[in-house]
Amino acid sequence: MTAWTKEELRKIAEADDLHVAPFREDGVTYGTPTWIWSVAVDDALYVRGYNGLNSRWYQAAVQQKAGRIIAAGITKEAVFEPVEGPITIASTMPTGQNTKAAHTLSR
Repeated sequence: MTAWTKEELRKIAEADDLHVAPFREDGVTYGTPTWIWSVAVDDALYVRGYNGLNSRWYQAAVQQKAGRIIAAGITKEAVFEPVEGPITIASTMPTGQNTKAAHTLSR
């Protein structure tokens, strides 16, 4: 997978309307697109669910590690990578949410 372009990240950040669809258990079929919180920092895109680690999309992303995202008229295949330890974008996350539920997305 390649890095996001600055233009793609700008469009996604401005749209604030990202949907994620990790693969289902068969590793081929996409799950139902789910609207999620996202933020672009430097050259990375971070996403997280309202229910943190308990989000169904998060559980699928941890298991399958791939799927796609849809945002700002962009549909891309994506790789999900969990964020370990403290993350620098925690201050932009909603209060009371578990920051360990964040994922980076590579395309």
